Amino acid sequence: MSLLSEYMKKEQLLKQLSEELKQLEGDQRLKNELDFKERLEALMSEFDKSPRDVIDMLDPKPQQSTAASQAKTTSSGRRKRKLKIYKNPHTGEVVETRGGNQKTLKAWKDEHGAETVESWLVRTED
Repeated sequence: MSLLSEYMKKEQLLKQLSEELKQLEGDQRLKNELDFKERLEALMSEFDKSPRDVIDMLDPKPQQSTAASQAKTTSSGRRKRKLKIYKNPHTGEVVETRGGNQKTLKAWKDEHGAETVESWLVRTED
């Protein structure tokens, strides 16, 4: 692309953007939002408050993130363990467990060793 054609494209884009900006400046909704923003900033500076202070005042207990709230149980406050799925390549048997105290998994670890059994991990789920 030549420098001249690039310049003309940029000039055309600039003209289009300036027209859109003029349309926005005439929009009453934008004027209302700008007025609100100016008044809010003046009020915050009058009381020496930051935007974070205002947010904390209006929402003192923000919602926990969905991942954090799903990870905890309501009764004990402990997070739920991830589901681990193992598949024994010798027998084809599948074990799903949330802890290492599962009977079949323990037997596999005694027979084949913990590292070998951990290599049989197919996937984990929340």
